[in-house]
Amino acid sequence: MRKYFTVAIGLLLLSGCVSKKVLLQSQMQTSALRADSTALADKITRLQGQMSDLNGKIVELNQQNSQLGKQTADQQNKLGQSQQTLQQQEQTLQQQQQKLQQLQTLLAQQKNQSLLLKNKMAEALKGFNSNDLSVVQKNGKVYVSLSENLLFPSGSAVVNKNGVDALSKLAAVLNLESDVAVNIEGHTDSIPIRGKYQDNWDLSTARANAIVRVLVNNYKVDPTRVIASGHSFYDQLESNSTPEGRAKNRRTEIILSPKLEEMYKLLEM
Repeated sequence: MRKYFTVAIGLLLLSGCVSKKVLLQSQMQTSALRADSTALADKITRLQGQMSDLNGKIVELNQQNSQLGKQTADQQNKLGQSQQTLQQQEQTLQQQQQKLQQLQTLLAQQKNQSLLLKNKMAEALKGFNSNDLSVVQKNGKVYVSLSENLLFPSGSAVVNKNGVDALSKLAAVLNLESDVAVNIEGHTDSIPIRGKYQDNWDLSTARANAIVRVLVNNYKVDPTRVIASGHSFYDQLESNSTPEGRAKNRRTEIILSPKLEEMYKLLEM
C-alpha cells in the first residue's frame, strides 16, 4: 500500500511540474504575441499616416495638373492668335511687296515712255534755234519750253508764224501719242503790262489759251487731253532784275505727262 501511495504522489508531483512549465510557456508566448501585435499596430498607424500624406500630395498634384492644363490651354489659345496675326501680317506684307513691284514696273514704264517721247519731240523740233526752244525730261515728264521770241510779239497773245510752225510739229507727235496729257503754262516777266491786257496774269493765261486753240483747232489735238493755265511772273527761271533773266522768264511751257490711271488705280487698291 505504502508503495502504491508513494508512486501516486510522485505522479501527482510530476503532473504538477509539467502543467506549471506549460503555463509559463503559454504566458511567454502570449506576451510575445502582445508585443508583436503592438508593433504591428504601430506600423499600421505609421502606414496609415503615410497613406494620408500620399493622398494629400495626390490631391495637390491633381490641382497643379489642372491649373497647368488651364495655363497650357490659354497659352495654346494665345499662340494660335499670334500665329493667325502673323499670317495676316505676312499676307499684308506680300500684298504690299506685290503692289510695290507693280508700281516700280509702272514707274519704269513711265520713265521709258517719257524718254521716248522726249527723243521724239526733240527730233521733231530740232530745226529751231536752241535759244528759243528746249526739250528736257524731269520727274517722269517732258518739258518743252518755248520762248516769247519764238511764239509771240511783245505784249501779245497772238501766235506768230514761227510759233505756229513749231506747234504743228509738236502736234504731230502728240497725235501719235494718245496716252499723253498736255499741260500748257504761260509765264511772263515782272514788268507791268500796258494796253489790251489787265495785268501779267491776264497775259500769261491768254497766251496759254492761244496755244491750246492752235493745237486743238488747227491740228486736231484731243481737247480732253489739254489743260491751260497762267502763272504770271511767279514761277521765274531766273531773276527779273536783268534783261537776260526777264527774257528767259517770258516763256510758254508745254508739259507732257504719260497718263497714270493704272498707277492711281493701283494706289487705291
